Amino acid sequence: MDDLWAALIPLALAGALVPAQIVVTLLLLRAPGGALAAAAFVAGMTAVRLGQGVLFGLVLTGADASEEPSGPGTIAAVLLLVLGLLFYATAVRAALAGDDPDEPPPRWLAMTDTMTWSKAFAFGAGLMLVAPKFWVFTLSAIAAIEEAELGRAAASMAFLGFVALTQSVLIAIVLLAALAPARSATALDAVSGWLERNDRILVIAIGAIFGTWFAVKGLSGLGVL
Repeated sequence: MDDLWAALIPLALAGALVPAQIVVTLLLLRAPGGALAAAAFVAGMTAVRLGQGVLFGLVLTGADASEEPSGPGTIAAVLLLVLGLLFYATAVRAALAGDDPDEPPPRWLAMTDTMTWSKAFAFGAGLMLVAPKFWVFTLSAIAAIEEAELGRAAASMAFLGFVALTQSVLIAIVLLAALAPARSATALDAVSGWLERNDRILVIAIGAIFGTWFAVKGLSGLGVL
């Protein structure tokens, strides 16, 4: 179990720190929809993650039953390597072009000013579905859980824990805004401004750090390192 969480925590941390999703949450909090729209956005992302867990957890469980025991380990290693390469690609693109490939188009960001909670929910779900990196986060976690060969109940709890950790930053931001709107407004505005000013540096740093981590883990799992 310790080995499993050693694999899941970096995945959850990397997923939680994607700058684009934090920026969108902060924009929604400043819009007329406020905390309700932001909460719906986070709920949309969470719903897709849970759906992926159910769908692909069943697929990988079925593959595990019919393939050699080393299968899930290979799957997990390949996914980690792919994730590392995606992080590197994000860092290089941010360094050369100055943009974040995970960030929604500007016209989508402009729509946050008028989003209802239902549209915010769909926005969160859509962001999860169209961004390749988010898919690889979840699939890597599922593969790691399958590799641990836990029982169904323990595997389900491990995946729920992964989802909770991955969404923890966004949930904390929404709860802070909802429970202490007056006190949190200044702090959240400061965080939003800091993220906007340092977005490029953050994307490059996160891409380089996590890209190296996941690439090394993936290559080690494949026996290359």
